[in-house]
Amino acid sequence: MTDQAFAQADPEWVELIRLARDWFDGPLGQLMLKEEEKLLSEELGRFFGGYLVHYGPGAEAPPNAPQVQRNVRLGAPLPGVEIVCEEQAWPLSEHAADVVVLQHGLDFSLSPHGLLREAASAVRPGGHLLIVGINPWSSWGVRHLFSRGALRKARCISASRVGDWLNLLGFALEKRRFGCYRPPLASPAWQQRLAGWERVAGGWQSAGGGVYLLVARKMVVGLRPLRPARREPMGKLLPLPLAKVNRSAASPDTDKH
Repeated sequence: MTDQAFAQADPEWVELIRLARDWFDGPLGQLMLKEEEKLLSEELGRFFGGYLVHYGPGAEAPPNAPQVQRNVRLGAPLPGVEIVCEEQAWPLSEHAADVVVLQHGLDFSLSPHGLLREAASAVRPGGHLLIVGINPWSSWGVRHLFSRGALRKARCISASRVGDWLNLLGFALEKRRFGCYRPPLASPAWQQRLAGWERVAGGWQSAGGGVYLLVARKMVVGLRPLRPARREPMGKLLPLPLAKVNRSAASPDTDKH
């Protein structure tokens, strides 16, 4: 079954996801995922419902939403993926999930717009879509420009641009958070020395973090403002002559008293 899925999947896409997975298994990728886990755990803890869908190249299991009954991982035919599908062909009905998480799905995608539309369609009205991406305006984004490995292939789409796409798809951005402020240095000793800076910068929540997390809510269908009904012209209004009142005739006859 897995071999068949490999044979049918787009080989360019599968190779991209494989390269991304290998990078996330390395020291820099593990550092990034560790910081993202803190952000995701805090946000997922407040959601509830029946289904959470996770899509992303990472091999490790993503944080669970404790109040969601079922967590499902879908994506490329790789170990740990429960439902194999291509990025623009999710085997889910419309409005099937309460929460959808794209963890670096847009970063490592052949068609970010198509993937985002697919994910947005799977979210029920009132549900949430969480997107984790590499911040291009950070030291990690600079490292991406000079990298020769999988990180070089990352798209690193900015949080503001993704927010604009979400707005066009009928989502309201509720929260934008940043994390992974330590620079992409492979040395464990340097990473340990900069752990304090991670805590301080994370408290400030400046826009210089290596990753961002967007939390967006799907607007309820049918609550769009209605256009006012068109009024047909009723012709030109003309002033009417005022009726003259004979006050002497209207007053009571004093001779009768």
